[in-house]
Amino acid sequence: MRVVSGILKGKGLKAVPGSSTRPTTDKVKEAMFNMIGPYFDGGYGLDLFAGSGGLGIEALSRGLDHVIFVDRDAKAIGTLRENIHSCGLDDKVEIYRNDALRAIKVIEKRQISLNYIFLDPPYKQQQLAKLLDFIHEHQLLDSTGTIVCEHSSDIELPQVVGSLVKRKSENYGIIALSLYTGEE
Repeated sequence: MRVVSGILKGKGLKAVPGSSTRPTTDKVKEAMFNMIGPYFDGGYGLDLFAGSGGLGIEALSRGLDHVIFVDRDAKAIGTLRENIHSCGLDDKVEIYRNDALRAIKVIEKRQISLNYIFLDPPYKQQQLAKLLDFIHEHQLLDSTGTIVCEHSSDIELPQVVGSLVKRKSENYGIIALSLYTGEE
């Protein structure tokens, strides 16, 4: 597992020990960022099921200013902190051990407007439609922002969730990516 592009290109990242998390493959990560970027001119991101932090670190490497990382697993948080530190990104991140829905409520209270939200929940506990609805309801996404959902390719996400519209969906074997933005 490594950073695919940007200022940290080629930097190796540690994986979370055990089988509780499933890191995004480099191929899918590269496809994902080519769909939404591939590079950024600043902005705020949220990596909601962060695991080892691969998606948020990639976003920072490609130009985001700040990323909030959230995961509820202690091993994931430990690995994430190691990866952030080894990449020299300590001053560009916030790391929280929390449940996804609680984290969204905290972000809402802080009135943070996010440019990019990365959602890669455990496939067995697929809750993306609920999370998308919650993000819409709490208006977390900037008007020009994008939500990236990584999910099993046998899951079909809704075309519209409140003011969020699915703009693109691509399959990569057993993995699918769906992109949502606000209504135009």
